[in-house]
Amino acid sequence: MRSERDDRTRWLAVVAFAIGMAWVEAACVYYLRVLTDRVEPYQLDPLPLRGLAGQVEMVREGATLVMLMMVGVLGARTWPKRLAYALIAFGTWDIFYYVFLRVITGWPASIFDWDVLFLLPLPWWGPVWAPVSIALLMIGWGTLATQSPVSPPSTAVARTMWVASALGIGLALYVFMADAIHTIPQGFDATRSVLPQSFNWTLFCAALTLMAAPVAHAGWHASRRTT
Repeated sequence: MRSERDDRTRWLAVVAFAIGMAWVEAACVYYLRVLTDRVEPYQLDPLPLRGLAGQVEMVREGATLVMLMMVGVLGARTWPKRLAYALIAFGTWDIFYYVFLRVITGWPASIFDWDVLFLLPLPWWGPVWAPVSIALLMIGWGTLATQSPVSPPSTAVARTMWVASALGIGLALYVFMADAIHTIPQGFDATRSVLPQSFNWTLFCAALTLMAAPVAHAGWHASRRTT
């Protein structure tokens, strides 16, 4: 009983940290977008930061990932649970980032608005719904992994699910960066200025299904344990 209370407390602490961090992220992005007249990111020259400012922004994104990973490291003693808490933090941060941007700026107007999701190693583009759906999977698996008293056994099926998830992650990354990848022969500036014309929903839904495999397996294992 005490262990379960401790797990719930850690979960709440990680979520609270991620929500606070989401406000900080939304505020930083708001300042940058106001300074560059890019509150709506889908417009010509979507990434106007050049020189040192652009390099600082990319390092800031990397630092954000380090902070989220360290939440997981500090939140548990075993690496599977550390990963789970890091994913909970990442997913919560990502969702509330959009919630807070909506509160601050009125954008996104809908979950289908285009956004520059990330800059490393190339710009990622996608509708808001896409990263939010992945964030929900992160929170779902992380919650199952941290709040269940017994972890699913490492079977051939479980390993297959994780292989499928890895393939899904790779496919999703390709979908997000496809437009930038196709402009690489034109130079670095071209990858930063390209505006996507369409989103490959078919490939992304396939990627999302593959990424959901460990979540489905963990949920099935948890349901069997309670019956």
